[in-house]
Amino acid sequence: MALLSSDGWLFLLRWIHFLAGIAWIGLLYYFNFVQTPFFAETEPAVRSGAVQKLVPRALWWFRWAAMVTFLSGWIYLLHQLGRFGGVRDFFATSYGWAIFLGGTLGSFMWANVWFVIWPKQKIVIQNAIDTAGGRPANPAAAAAGARAGVASRTNVVFSIPMLFYMGAASHLPDLAEKMTRGGKVTMAVVSAIIILLIEANALCATAGQGAAKPLATVKGTLWAGFILAAIFYLLFEILF
Repeated sequence: MALLSSDGWLFLLRWIHFLAGIAWIGLLYYFNFVQTPFFAETEPAVRSGAVQKLVPRALWWFRWAAMVTFLSGWIYLLHQLGRFGGVRDFFATSYGWAIFLGGTLGSFMWANVWFVIWPKQKIVIQNAIDTAGGRPANPAAAAAGARAGVASRTNVVFSIPMLFYMGAASHLPDLAEKMTRGGKVTMAVVSAIIILLIEANALCATAGQGAAKPLATVKGTLWAGFILAAIFYLLFEILF
């Protein structure tokens, strides 16, 4: 059977990666484009009930879809490194650069889910349960919710270039056609600086203020994502 061949197992791995990724990014967009605006407009009692009953279910699927996407993606990437003959040959191709950039962005998104969004949301959920039961509110809950919100909006920003370059790996074969050693080093360094600065903003910036202010709205978040994708594209055009 075709699926029992080495190519078949590789196809199944990609299918799992796509399936989990659709679930993960779909929930990410639901949280940011639907749930958060709804919570901002609805009554406190309705919001509290949703935080207690709806949010934990959604976050379970969200974080585990992220985990499956992350693991399957890196297993696939390691396989591709072997197929291309090693790191040097892999990064001698447009495919290697595009999929690695997309994978790096996705990895930061995964880390935000597991080490920022989920821990902070657990505080928010427990606070809703406690206050509904008549216990004192946790004064740290509001700050935790705000930090989770900035990290989640940052993931939306990352997701736009991430999806672009995942697709570009196979469909823009000339993205990095003129590669020099200096261009490769510059691309790696500049891309790393940009990603780390955005991630630092997610971890440290105050919600709705300073560098996090554009992420306070859906429109601003989307614009930031498209601009980031364009910046990376221009880097490819200039450096390669």
